[in-house]
Amino acid sequence: MFSPQEVERYSRHMLLKNVGVKGQKALLESKVLIIGAGGLGAPAALYLAAAGVGTIGLADNDKVELSNLQRQIIHKTKAVGSYKTESARQTIQEINPGVNVKTHPVRIQPDNIMDIIKEYDFIIDGTDNFPTKFLINNACVIAKKPFTHGGILRFEGQLMTYVPEKGPCYRCVFEEIPPEDAVPSCSQAGVMGAMGGIIGSLQALEALKYLLKTGELLIGRMLVFDGLKMDFRTITCHSPNKTCKVCGNPPRITDVKKNAALYTRSFCKL
Repeated sequence: MFSPQEVERYSRHMLLKNVGVKGQKALLESKVLIIGAGGLGAPAALYLAAAGVGTIGLADNDKVELSNLQRQIIHKTKAVGSYKTESARQTIQEINPGVNVKTHPVRIQPDNIMDIIKEYDFIIDGTDNFPTKFLINNACVIAKKPFTHGGILRFEGQLMTYVPEKGPCYRCVFEEIPPEDAVPSCSQAGVMGAMGGIIGSLQALEALKYLLKTGELLIGRMLVFDGLKMDFRTITCHSPNKTCKVCGNPPRITDVKKNAALYTRSFCKL
């Protein structure tokens, strides 16, 4: 089943009763899509690759900029000017050549998201703008795909996980896209680079727990981290909102293409 090299590579996983040989085999057969190869997606991708997730998808249409390197640790200085998906693919395969990396160097939009997410078992939202986060949420709810949301700004971060029919979705908690400029972006307000590592790594952990069917996921809970105070707190979210536009009964959003006007704002840099 495993080559001697794979047994050595994943030996620390196989020692865990929550993983073992069976769990490692499940990871090798799994597919995870990371949307956004930036501050959150970079550490998530590194840990998923090291863990032996068999297929990692990377969706991002941006190119590496020098200002990205302060937090997007999957990219190197020599990658400045190249597509993030290709830069990340090369780093992943240096870490673990056994991982199959699928790149989607496109902007995630209503007309392509359903086709892209359909082949994956779990989605990681590593984006940094509200229209795309709502789009990812709506598409995952409609397609019955589990995903984990993450967000960082300044010295703060948050994450939650959605699993179909097991708890509230992102839209149940944040009902509508905030008005433009209501919340500053990382490029406007700044972000401590290590915050991406903390929240992105936790997103990877949520994905791994889901694939391994172990532990308690952040379903119906928002984990909030204050980096200045070194304080983690968990906010219990209400049950699925019966009036939620995407997972309510009945849902008003059943096709992201028909609601494309909701997701028209431009990306901010991750």
